[in-house]
Amino acid sequence: MHLCTTIRDKIARQLVVEHEVTRQALRTLVRNPSLDLDLRMRAQLALNSFPRYTRPSVVSNRCTESGKGRGIITDHKLSRIVFRDRALAGELPGVKKSVF
Repeated sequence: MHLCTTIRDKIARQLVVEHEVTRQALRTLVRNPSLDLDLRMRAQLALNSFPRYTRPSVVSNRCTESGKGRGIITDHKLSRIVFRDRALAGELPGVKKSVF
């Protein structure tokens, strides 16, 4: 796991939260067909000039313990490997091994 990936993800999450309201307001302006075309174009240009990591699609699910980006169990925010280790150790309440 690369440290810069985890740091980049944390920065992206923070920037998405900071710019969420402004981004949503501009998107509603752009999508409103009853507004003047010039106003809609300026709103679109403002949306395009936002920093790189302010888009919600940039944020990815990551394991809170190991930082892995694949095989995430979203209910617990853990990768499948960490989830299994913690479940077998009895550290996750309500999770137990299958009977089969």
